[in-house]
Amino acid sequence: MEVLNYMRLFVEVARTRSFRRAAEALDMPNSTLSRHIAELEKTIGLRLLHRSTRKVELTEAGEIYFRRCQGIVEEARIAHESLLDMAERPSGTLRVSLPVDLATGSMAPVLAAFARAYPLIAFEFDLSPRRIDLQSEPFDLAIRIGPPPTAPSMLVARQIALLPRFLYASPDYLKTAGPLRHPTDLSQHVLCIGQGEARQGETTRTFYRGDEAVDVSITTRFAMNSVGLSRSLARQGIGIAVLDSELAREDLASGQLRRVLPEWNLSPVQVHAITETRLLPARTRLFIDFVKTNWGVRKTGLA
Repeated sequence: MEVLNYMRLFVEVARTRSFRRAAEALDMPNSTLSRHIAELEKTIGLRLLHRSTRKVELTEAGEIYFRRCQGIVEEARIAHESLLDMAERPSGTLRVSLPVDLATGSMAPVLAAFARAYPLIAFEFDLSPRRIDLQSEPFDLAIRIGPPPTAPSMLVARQIALLPRFLYASPDYLKTAGPLRHPTDLSQHVLCIGQGEARQGETTRTFYRGDEAVDVSITTRFAMNSVGLSRSLARQGIGIAVLDSELAREDLASGQLRRVLPEWNLSPVQVHAITETRLLPARTRLFIDFVKTNWGVRKTGLA
């Protein structure tokens, strides 16, 4: 067991490339951690780390050992946590990075339901669209809108939802704007794109009506990485927002927004849960399965 514990400490140092950050994550003194790593190197008979005052680098032997140890440490952790599964009392802290609009909008009821279902799990949510490093930052998973990442190659992406997208505008905007009978009319309108997928300027969008598809060249005046802001601008009568139906539901009910070109929709956007490995702790696996089941994979065309 002592060797397995040393391996766990080494993996954390190798993952963070820092004794200080590893010691903080492990909640132990830096000096104790350094001594244990030195004892591990003595036991193995090889130097695993190059140490300097500024950074820590893996030796060739350290790189090989790190690759082997990662899987072993994860397997041991999951074997331990599986006992909690058997008792149906998963616990610990779940650390999730996800976009703020997704968290506070359509996903909030699912998060609340999961918290009620598993009262012993604590949560740390980082509400940000930034690209986190799942290897060096202390997150269990990231939830992201859009296609799955292609790099780094070891990341695992699981699709948990499809968000149908439609056009919405305020009654005041529609009173003064030009006619909107067909997607080609959008070239004369102001669009607010809020999912970080478009830059300000001209872009081509494809709209669907059943089996019919129309490509439309649109000039985007407002491009942003916040769906919430595009929704707010649309409510203020600034332009037309591209929103998923769940996010627009309350504004439709209150009359602040109306569906534009209701027979047409854009292609749905994928939502993925992204992890560093397929070997997941019980709480992470439960969370992903719960969100996928309770949020549901929605299909294009749902209002």
